[in-house]
Amino acid sequence: MSKNERKTVPAGLAYIADNINCKDNILGLPRSAKSGWADGLEFSGDNATIFFAGCGYQYSSMLEPLVKLVRTADRMSIDPALPVVLAGVPRKLGVDVAGIYTKVMSRSNGNDAVVLRDAVSVLKSLGIDFGYLGSDEPCCGAPLYHMGLQKEFAANAAKAYAKLKASGVKKIIGIIPSCTHALRSLFTTCIPGYDIEVRHFIEVVAEKIRHGQFKYPQKVKIAYHDPCQLGRYMGILDQPRQVLKALENVELAEPEWTAGEWSTCCGGGGGFEVVFPDMSQTLAMGRVNELAETGADIITTQCPGCLMQLKSGLKELKKDNVEAMDLASLLARSIVQK
Repeated sequence: MSKNERKTVPAGLAYIADNINCKDNILGLPRSAKSGWADGLEFSGDNATIFFAGCGYQYSSMLEPLVKLVRTADRMSIDPALPVVLAGVPRKLGVDVAGIYTKVMSRSNGNDAVVLRDAVSVLKSLGIDFGYLGSDEPCCGAPLYHMGLQKEFAANAAKAYAKLKASGVKKIIGIIPSCTHALRSLFTTCIPGYDIEVRHFIEVVAEKIRHGQFKYPQKVKIAYHDPCQLGRYMGILDQPRQVLKALENVELAEPEWTAGEWSTCCGGGGGFEVVFPDMSQTLAMGRVNELAETGADIITTQCPGCLMQLKSGLKELKKDNVEAMDLASLLARSIVQK
């Protein structure tokens, strides 16, 4: 990042950009830790089709308390950029302040990537065969693009594409909307002859699912939240609803008009949470209210950022009778054992 760009890019976004460029992930964690979520899982030895895990779900238990710290700073009239500045500067000296904080605050006990394991379980139950690149999985670099760092995004995309091709990848099943959109649409803008087929997890599931394959343990009413990048950017609106309607014991509840392409934003994504923390929280609470008013027992979505926002909104509004859950986890709970 140039000096001029560093002057104009907010500290929180600059921190993410530096991490992508230096460590190939948004939090700057060691590459060796990237595939820990998949320990014990078996994947195909053929990488022609791979599962692309991305960063969001892997590091959600670390992102949530960091965002909480940023919001707390904002409410105390402290510069909300301070936590991420502290995370970046000492790191150059070998001290990760944000990492220390998140390890203390996180209560996930290492289960922050449960959504990824659930997604793998669902795909396997549908008879889909796929590989996983593990620690060799490149970062899609999507945040660089949305920050306006086009040259850095293009350079990262070229590096990622070369790594994917060298691994023999022809098809990708993505789970994170922003990663999937970047790999499917943004890479084509800067890589001539881009030839990897990219589909989102829910598209693959919608194509394979049949009535009777999945049954939720008890009868529930579920409201679905459309992630902006999944719905607005990629037009994946019908597939999640198709999947939910195929689940036994599930009643789909929709707000009167804020659904589908008109879905209200949760206030997350693109680093908005760390640049405008208070507004982000307000939007999360508003969206949760809209969805909870349907009488839903569960609010489900397909994005780590949206999931974090919805959980935060539910907690802030003290709606303890409503659960926020990723759709992959909802499906995993519903697998009918043969």
